[in-house]
Amino acid sequence: QVQLVESGGGLVQAGGSLRLSCAASGRTFSNYGMGWFRRAPGKEREFVGAISWTGARTAYADSVKGRFTISRDTKNTVYLQMNSLKPEDTAVYYCAAARVQFQFATAPSGFGSWGQGTQVTVSS
Repeated sequence: QVQLVESGGGLVQAGGSLRLSCAASGRTFSNYGMGWFRRAPGKEREFVGAISWTGARTAYADSVKGRFTISRDTKNTVYLQMNSLKPEDTAVYYCAAARVQFQFATAPSGFGSWGQGTQVTVSS
């Protein structure tokens, strides 16, 4: 089991930027793909982005492509850099760790550990 703790959320004006962090502990972080998801009020959980265990491969939802960047360091943290934020990006953002080692996942079912979430609010 891995423990995930997100940070970096907050209130920002439209057009601004935020960087979310997700610190992992409890297993070999470098063996697992990671992902970011979000849930807006009244909506289903939505895939945002994913990164492979090496960091060489990434994937993004069309709604954030070109604005958000996911990255990871060699220790235990994955990041989500969010630029050109829009009011529709307002949501609780969750990081997740893949269920299986050396697996690149984008669907929620491919992730076995989830953080508690961090609120991002974008004002117009």
